[in-house]
Amino acid sequence: MTNSSLPATNITSTEKGTHVSTPPGGGPVPFVIQRRGEEAAPADFLFTRSGPGRYRLRYLDEDPRDRDLHGVLWGRCSLNPVDDDGWPTGEPEWKMMHPFRQRITMQSLRCQVCTEPARTRLGTVFLAGPHDLGPGADTVLTNQPPVCARHVKAAARLCPHLAGRPRVFLARSAPLYGVVGVIYGYSPEHGIHVVAQPEMALPYGHPNLATCLASQLVRRISSFTVLTVDELMRDLDAAP
Repeated sequence: MTNSSLPATNITSTEKGTHVSTPPGGGPVPFVIQRRGEEAAPADFLFTRSGPGRYRLRYLDEDPRDRDLHGVLWGRCSLNPVDDDGWPTGEPEWKMMHPFRQRITMQSLRCQVCTEPARTRLGTVFLAGPHDLGPGADTVLTNQPPVCARHVKAAARLCPHLAGRPRVFLARSAPLYGVVGVIYGYSPEHGIHVVAQPEMALPYGHPNLATCLASQLVRRISSFTVLTVDELMRDLDAAP
């Protein structure tokens, strides 16, 4: 189905992060999962004038890495040391995605479990719960990074949000859409402070992005086939 002019129907997970729990007998900890000890870093903000009546949120000690490819400012979160394999250490915070790791895997379409390229011979795989796609929906927004073919079953098992009956979005088109974040404003009484927490993602080009602090990157899936995990694995096995 393809119709990029239709509004997106929903986001295929909660805004706060993944819903992943420890599976019986253990299993892989997805790369995107936040670890204990990784916390939001304190930051000093300022507003700079960007035009008549327009302002931009900035860090006092801003670094180019603080902004994404579209110039949106991102929240800072500490990073734990890595192990000998370069993997994050620390106990998993299973309900949270680390903002930086979510951003880089989503931006580069890398597997959220192992960071390998997620694209398969048939398209890019995104997972969703059984109720995430409304009837007749032609466009879906997701903050869940894709998964590679090798980790589809593992990701489905790790995520209670999928309710044991995950839907697979085999996407032929999934362009970057925008970000999940909070909007800052200024008043003489409170200084720079949060003034809004939008329930839905803000699309790139939205005027509020100038004073937004982003926490998750969102893609728009607008050309896709909906499958079960078993159907996907069968089709991949049969693909040349």
